[in-house]
Amino acid sequence: MNGFDKGPILVTGASGGIGGATVRQLCAADAEVIASGRDQGKLDALAADTGCRTLAFDLTSEDSVKGALDGLDLWGVVNCGGFGGEIATPMDTDIAVFDKVIAINTRGALLVTKYASRSMIRLGKGGAIVNVSSQAALVALKSHISYGASKAALDNITRVSALELGRYNIRVNGVHPTVVMTEMSAFYWGRPDIGEPFLAQMPLGRWATEDEIAAPIVFLLSDGASMISGVALPIDGGFTAC
Repeated sequence: MNGFDKGPILVTGASGGIGGATVRQLCAADAEVIASGRDQGKLDALAADTGCRTLAFDLTSEDSVKGALDGLDLWGVVNCGGFGGEIATPMDTDIAVFDKVIAINTRGALLVTKYASRSMIRLGKGGAIVNVSSQAALVALKSHISYGASKAALDNITRVSALELGRYNIRVNGVHPTVVMTEMSAFYWGRPDIGEPFLAQMPLGRWATEDEIAAPIVFLLSDGASMISGVALPIDGGFTAC
């Protein structure tokens, strides 16, 4: 049994590639899924394909998150909503962009955890939260000062939340994907001078697919991971092991 009959699972960032793939895999496993994201058209298409529910709210607004989640019955959460920010060094970073990256990637995930965990505690059935971090939180990547900082902070939220919520049988884990070569990431990682040296350091030597990121997320939500909490799981082809 996968354990997905215990209650709804909220997936933020579901209009993106990894979030959408996660929704599809969860629905295929007969989970009840609530999909949230910034592109309502993509969410509607996802709902039509999978039967998931949709829920709109603004990750940067506590009032919006609270209004959407306060009192909503949830068993699980995937914090996948994110913003890539800019390609910049510490010397030339735009602090306004930095603030936006933190507001979405870090503060937004904490707000969702704050209100979702209250519902999980109220229901008394335990639960599971998976935070989608990045390999940029585990190792230094050039020109990723804002994004890497936001995900490193998210990792501490994962650890502290695992500590605080364990008494309620709520597990909290993080996954750390490598690059998925989407249209958005291709402008940087698709450059031969950037991508080729990076792949040369990776034991598996290729980019990840969205489904390869979604599958471990689904596992961490399942009963098969019932004794796993507080971990940082790289999904990076061995890059951070070298």
